[in-house]
Amino acid sequence: MKQENLIIDGQELSIEDGKTLLEAARENGIDVPTICFHDATTANGLCRMCVVEVEGMRVLQPACIVQAAKDMKVQTRSEKVDRARKTILEMLLSTMDLSEAAEIQKMVADYGADGTRFPDAERREVDVKDDNPMYVRDYSKCLLCWRCVQVCADDAQYTFAINFSGRGYETQIGTFFDKTIPETSCVLCGQCVGVCPTGALKPKREFLLEQGMSADEISVLNTGRKRRKTQPPAPSFERKGSE
Repeated sequence: MKQENLIIDGQELSIEDGKTLLEAARENGIDVPTICFHDATTANGLCRMCVVEVEGMRVLQPACIVQAAKDMKVQTRSEKVDRARKTILEMLLSTMDLSEAAEIQKMVADYGADGTRFPDAERREVDVKDDNPMYVRDYSKCLLCWRCVQVCADDAQYTFAINFSGRGYETQIGTFFDKTIPETSCVLCGQCVGVCPTGALKPKREFLLEQGMSADEISVLNTGRKRRKTQPPAPSFERKGSE
């Protein structure tokens, strides 16, 4: 396998040809933050949190989609890189609810992002969509990372139940013709919920528990019947051997 030699943060590295800068960095213990990137989906460079500075290139490069090349000199942390990442986080904080996005909250702390920097930003306020028995959709927490769309499409499930809809600031994840989930091709596999980084997609049971419902109430809601009480284990009798 052909190897490419490059420098990342002052380290001389030799990596396999065809690797991205993100892969090259992570394989050598160099942390590069990401939001839209997920190991189970195709890299698309939407969030721009993984931008790095490459010598000779005019603008910052998204590490998740730019291939490493011979003699590249890359900085994953510089004043320019940190300023860009901090601004991205501040824009997200100003427009949506990230209270359940633990990984992003850690980035906010790491980069000292200020959620009040853009006080006039319009916050994304959307009613929770509760239209199926498996999960709820709270798009006030959605940052349009595209992970859910990708796993629903040809990265995993090949169901194509959801996609982008709208334009500009009105862009959101939705179903075709804004139909309810049961009216779409969704098979309720849950893969979209599994890759969501912000809690915009959440298991129905978890959501109802957070709303104060008990497990018994949820069982009645789902089946019309109360849960069976757990039966105590039957006593075991050991046969005594002859003395």
